[in-house]
Amino acid sequence: MKISKSDAVTATFSRPELRFEEQDLTWFSGLVLFQSLFARLGLYRRLARCFRHSSVCPIYPQAKIILLLIVHMLLGFRCLRDSRYYAHDPMVLRVIGLRQLPAVSTISRQLASLDENSVQNLEALRTALVLDRLAKLDSPRITLDFDGSVIGTKRKAEGTAVGFNKSKKGQRSYYPLYCTVAQTGQVLDVLNRSGNVHDSNGAKQFVLECIAAVRAVRTGRRTLIEVRMDSAFFSDEILTALEQAQVRYTISVPFARFALLKEKIEDRIDWQPIDCGVERDCDAFEENWQPESWGKGRARRFLFIRQFNPKQQKEPIQLDLFEPSSYDFDFKVVITNRKDWIAKAVVFHEGRGSQEGIFAELKSENALAYVPTKTWLGNRAFMSATLIAHNLTRELEMTCEQTTRSVHNAKRAPLWTFSRMNTFRRELLQRAGRLIRPQGKLTLSMNINEVVKSRIEAALHIIEAAA
Repeated sequence: MKISKSDAVTATFSRPELRFEEQDLTWFSGLVLFQSLFARLGLYRRLARCFRHSSVCPIYPQAKIILLLIVHMLLGFRCLRDSRYYAHDPMVLRVIGLRQLPAVSTISRQLASLDENSVQNLEALRTALVLDRLAKLDSPRITLDFDGSVIGTKRKAEGTAVGFNKSKKGQRSYYPLYCTVAQTGQVLDVLNRSGNVHDSNGAKQFVLECIAAVRAVRTGRRTLIEVRMDSAFFSDEILTALEQAQVRYTISVPFARFALLKEKIEDRIDWQPIDCGVERDCDAFEENWQPESWGKGRARRFLFIRQFNPKQQKEPIQLDLFEPSSYDFDFKVVITNRKDWIAKAVVFHEGRGSQEGIFAELKSENALAYVPTKTWLGNRAFMSATLIAHNLTRELEMTCEQTTRSVHNAKRAPLWTFSRMNTFRRELLQRAGRLIRPQGKLTLSMNINEVVKSRIEAALHIIEAAA
């Protein structure tokens, strides 16, 4: 339909007068989706059970404080004091179940006062919410990725220590070990540690516990569990434990610990071209080998890979006495008990890079890198709230959307195409609305937008039908 210029253009530039009034206006109408999801999962009831052993009866229940932190992350805020900017938002208050939000000092004090049992119960709930999804997941395999990620802070919080940190040397930090599920993009569990430990510290027991938890909820199904790790976890002890647990694994191998690996690569003439899922050319060969320092155990399968590197590396290589040197190729070695082709095993192992994307999103968009209190338990509780918020966002999308990838995809990419959290907030969560009561019925009134209307109504229908 063609319109005239006078219908499209105006010469009005006057600034309106400002008026701040008490109104039931909200900037987060999309929270209605999470309100329905919380009800379906019984989230507040399960949070309350985490603290029922406590004899403390504050004005604001501890479960309400944790629920507030979860909503705080969903809205995209970071520091505790940012809660002042939505303190009177009616939709936020309604989702949490409060008449007014607690002061920032109250939130901080409640976090710092949590006891060990409360925090452990909260962490168990965080894992249980993911296991509930895995119990329903229609996939013949579950892929678990394990890696650590530094959480630095300028404050001397309890449990922090100075450890290895390439970007901020000398900074105090935590160094938790995460277990993520490749198929759902969720964080299954966390091993909390100080910043001065090696990546493999406490890893064996943690890995076996995560595997056992997944197996426990997949009863009655033939489920193959796969594990991917970096070179920090390469040891005979961990490999033996994974083999006894009947788990398929791929683990990167460090050159610096085994000089013979360098010799095998440099002496090799016959390389087999493979398709390793990247644009650069890849060659590989395999060999059954056992480090002499491991005793007389059986030889395991080692995959040797080189990728063409078009750029000449001019910087000195750390530990260059042990690293294979070439101006044309980058080298890596992977150990595995998989029986398939080299190319499939390599592509599978390269898929673990998606875990770094989860860490990046958690730190940049979900406040994982923020340390709010000086207490070890308070910071663990805050981290659990952050991870629950991330996992619930994934759960909402998995509930409302169809899978877009095959369960057999080689890289074990997530079965759903997830939106980044910032994108999700802009598209659905941050929507202006007004709470009104026509004929006494509570109604959330939003501006007309057919795309937003269709997505929210469809999502609510699916969530409520699944309850």
